[in-house]
Amino acid sequence: MTDLRTERLLLRQWRDDDREPFAELNADPETMRYFPATRTREQSDAMVDWASGLIDERGWGLWAVEAVDLAPFVGFVGLNVPRFWPEVTEVGWRLRREHWGNGYATEAAREALRYGFEELGLDEIVAFTTVSNAPSRRVMERIGMTHDPSRDFDHPNAPAGPLKRHVLYATRPPTS
Repeated sequence: MTDLRTERLLLRQWRDDDREPFAELNADPETMRYFPATRTREQSDAMVDWASGLIDERGWGLWAVEAVDLAPFVGFVGLNVPRFWPEVTEVGWRLRREHWGNGYATEAAREALRYGFEELGLDEIVAFTTVSNAPSRRVMERIGMTHDPSRDFDHPNAPAGPLKRHVLYATRPPTS
Protein backbone atom coordinates (compact mmCIF):
# COMPACT_ATOMS: atom_id res chain seq x y z
CA MET A 1 0.00 0.00 0.00
CA THR A 2 1.28 3.41 -0.94
CA ASP A 3 1.03 6.46 1.32
CA LEU A 4 1.77 9.81 -0.29
CA ARG A 5 3.23 12.86 1.46
CA THR A 6 3.20 16.52 0.58
CA GLU A 7 4.51 19.44 2.57
CA ARG A 8 1.38 19.54 4.77
CA LEU A 9 -0.62 16.40 4.00
CA LEU A 10 -0.58 12.64 4.27
CA LEU A 11 -2.66 10.65 1.79
CA ARG A 12 -3.10 7.27 3.44
CA GLN A 13 -5.18 4.15 3.90
CA TRP A 14 -8.49 4.62 5.68
CA ARG A 15 -8.77 3.94 9.42
CA ASP A 16 -11.83 3.10 11.51
CA ASP A 17 -11.67 6.51 13.18
CA ASP A 18 -12.18 8.15 9.75
CA ARG A 19 -15.69 6.72 9.50
CA GLU A 20 -17.46 9.22 11.77
CA PRO A 21 -15.97 12.40 10.24
CA PHE A 22 -16.49 10.97 6.75
CA ALA A 23 -20.13 10.26 7.52
CA GLU A 24 -20.51 13.84 8.79
CA LEU A 25 -18.94 15.14 5.57
CA ASN A 26 -21.33 13.07 3.45
CA ALA A 27 -24.36 14.16 5.50
CA ASP A 28 -23.58 17.87 5.10
CA PRO A 29 -25.98 19.40 2.53
CA GLU A 30 -23.54 22.20 1.67
CA THR A 31 -20.65 19.80 1.02
CA MET A 32 -22.92 17.53 -1.04
CA ARG A 33 -24.72 20.26 -3.00
CA TYR A 34 -23.26 19.08 -6.34
CA PHE A 35 -24.33 15.49 -5.73
CA PRO A 36 -27.84 14.09 -6.10
CA ALA A 37 -28.19 13.51 -2.34
CA THR A 38 -26.40 13.38 0.97
CA ARG A 39 -25.26 9.94 2.13
CA THR A 40 -26.43 7.93 5.10
CA ARG A 41 -23.97 6.54 7.62
CA GLU A 42 -24.38 3.11 6.04
CA GLN A 43 -23.66 4.47 2.55
CA SER A 44 -20.68 6.40 3.86
CA ASP A 45 -19.26 3.33 5.63
CA ALA A 46 -19.77 1.29 2.46
CA MET A 47 -17.71 3.84 0.53
CA VAL A 48 -14.93 3.61 3.13
CA ASP A 49 -14.97 -0.19 2.79
CA TRP A 50 -14.89 0.04 -1.00
CA ALA A 51 -12.10 2.67 -1.14
CA SER A 52 -10.04 0.87 1.50
CA GLY A 53 -10.46 -2.44 -0.31
CA LEU A 54 -9.22 -0.98 -3.59
CA ILE A 55 -6.16 0.49 -1.89
CA ASP A 56 -5.45 -2.90 -0.28
CA GLU A 57 -5.88 -4.61 -3.64
CA ARG A 58 -3.86 -2.33 -5.92
CA GLY A 59 -1.93 0.03 -3.61
CA TRP A 60 -3.64 3.25 -4.70
CA GLY A 61 -7.06 4.84 -4.94
CA LEU A 62 -9.11 7.39 -3.05
CA TRP A 63 -6.88 7.99 -0.06
CA ALA A 64 -7.99 9.42 3.26
CA VAL A 65 -6.23 12.75 3.78
CA GLU A 66 -4.92 14.16 7.01
CA ALA A 67 -3.31 17.54 7.65
CA VAL A 68 -0.18 16.49 9.50
CA ASP A 69 -0.17 17.70 13.12
CA LEU A 70 -3.40 19.67 12.49
CA ALA A 71 -6.30 17.40 11.60
CA PRO A 72 -6.41 13.59 11.51
CA PHE A 73 -9.03 13.55 8.73
CA VAL A 74 -9.86 16.32 6.26
CA GLY A 75 -11.50 14.21 3.53
CA PHE A 76 -10.33 12.14 0.61
CA VAL A 77 -8.31 12.77 -2.53
CA GLY A 78 -7.07 10.29 -5.04
CA LEU A 79 -7.36 8.34 -8.23
CA ASN A 80 -10.24 6.19 -9.33
CA VAL A 81 -11.41 4.25 -12.35
CA PRO A 82 -15.11 5.08 -12.68
CA ARG A 83 -17.35 2.01 -12.84
CA PHE A 84 -19.33 3.55 -15.69
CA TRP A 85 -16.20 4.53 -17.66
CA PRO A 86 -13.41 1.97 -17.16
CA GLU A 87 -11.24 3.41 -19.93
CA VAL A 88 -10.24 6.45 -17.87
CA THR A 89 -8.60 7.24 -14.56
CA GLU A 90 -9.98 10.23 -12.72
CA VAL A 91 -8.64 12.38 -9.92
CA GLY A 92 -11.21 13.34 -7.34
CA TRP A 93 -11.65 14.89 -3.91
CA ARG A 94 -14.17 15.64 -1.20
CA LEU A 95 -13.18 17.63 1.88
CA ARG A 96 -14.88 18.51 5.13
CA ARG A 97 -16.22 22.05 4.92
CA GLU A 98 -14.08 23.35 7.80
CA HIS A 99 -11.00 22.53 5.71
CA TRP A 100 -12.07 24.37 2.55
CA GLY A 101 -9.95 27.32 1.48
CA ASN A 102 -6.63 25.94 2.75
CA GLY A 103 -5.40 24.63 -0.59
CA TYR A 104 -5.60 21.03 0.60
CA ALA A 105 -7.54 19.74 -2.43
CA THR A 106 -5.08 21.37 -4.81
CA GLU A 107 -2.01 20.15 -2.92
CA ALA A 108 -3.24 16.58 -2.55
CA ALA A 109 -4.59 16.37 -6.11
CA ARG A 110 -1.24 17.50 -7.51
CA GLU A 111 0.43 14.69 -5.58
CA ALA A 112 -2.16 12.18 -6.85
CA LEU A 113 -1.48 13.34 -10.42
CA ARG A 114 2.27 12.97 -9.89
CA TYR A 115 1.75 9.46 -8.60
CA GLY A 116 -0.53 8.55 -11.50
CA PHE A 117 1.93 9.74 -14.12
CA GLU A 118 5.26 8.80 -12.50
CA GLU A 119 4.37 5.59 -10.66
CA LEU A 120 1.43 4.20 -12.62
CA GLY A 121 2.58 5.40 -16.03
CA LEU A 122 -0.80 6.83 -16.98
CA ASP A 123 -0.93 8.87 -20.18
CA GLU A 124 -3.98 10.92 -19.17
CA ILE A 125 -5.94 11.68 -16.03
CA VAL A 126 -9.37 13.29 -16.13
CA ALA A 127 -11.65 15.02 -13.66
CA PHE A 128 -15.32 15.79 -14.04
CA THR A 129 -18.06 17.53 -12.15
CA THR A 130 -21.40 19.20 -12.64
CA VAL A 131 -21.36 22.31 -14.80
CA SER A 132 -22.16 24.57 -11.84
CA ASN A 133 -19.46 23.27 -9.47
CA ALA A 134 -17.17 26.29 -9.75
CA PRO A 135 -15.04 25.40 -6.67
CA SER A 136 -14.00 22.01 -8.08
CA ARG A 137 -13.51 23.47 -11.54
CA ARG A 138 -11.08 26.01 -10.03
CA VAL A 139 -9.12 23.17 -8.40
CA MET A 140 -8.99 21.38 -11.75
CA GLU A 141 -7.55 24.50 -13.38
CA ARG A 142 -5.05 25.08 -10.53
CA ILE A 143 -3.68 21.55 -10.93
CA GLY A 144 -3.09 22.14 -14.64
CA MET A 145 -6.13 20.45 -16.12
CA THR A 146 -7.86 21.84 -19.21
CA HIS A 147 -11.58 21.80 -19.91
CA ASP A 148 -12.40 19.85 -23.06
CA PRO A 149 -15.99 20.81 -24.01
CA SER A 150 -16.08 18.11 -26.70
CA ARG A 151 -15.88 15.51 -23.93
CA ASP A 152 -18.59 16.97 -21.65
CA PHE A 153 -21.27 14.36 -20.96
CA ASP A 154 -24.47 13.49 -19.18
CA HIS A 155 -23.48 11.47 -16.11
CA PRO A 156 -25.21 8.08 -16.32
CA ASN A 157 -25.76 7.91 -12.54
CA ALA A 158 -27.13 11.43 -12.09
CA PRO A 159 -30.85 12.15 -12.22
CA ALA A 160 -32.35 14.37 -14.90
CA GLY A 161 -31.95 18.01 -13.99
CA PRO A 162 -29.15 20.47 -13.24
CA LEU A 163 -26.73 17.81 -11.93
CA LYS A 164 -26.93 15.58 -15.03
CA ARG A 165 -24.55 17.49 -17.33
CA HIS A 166 -20.86 17.18 -16.43
CA VAL A 167 -17.81 19.03 -17.65
CA LEU A 168 -14.61 17.11 -18.29
CA TYR A 169 -11.11 18.37 -17.62
CA ALA A 170 -7.98 16.42 -18.58
CA THR A 171 -4.23 16.53 -18.27
CA ARG A 172 -1.29 14.56 -19.57
CA PRO A 173 2.11 13.88 -18.03
CA PRO A 174 4.48 16.83 -17.98
CA THR A 175 7.09 16.73 -20.70
CA SER A 176 10.70 16.84 -19.66
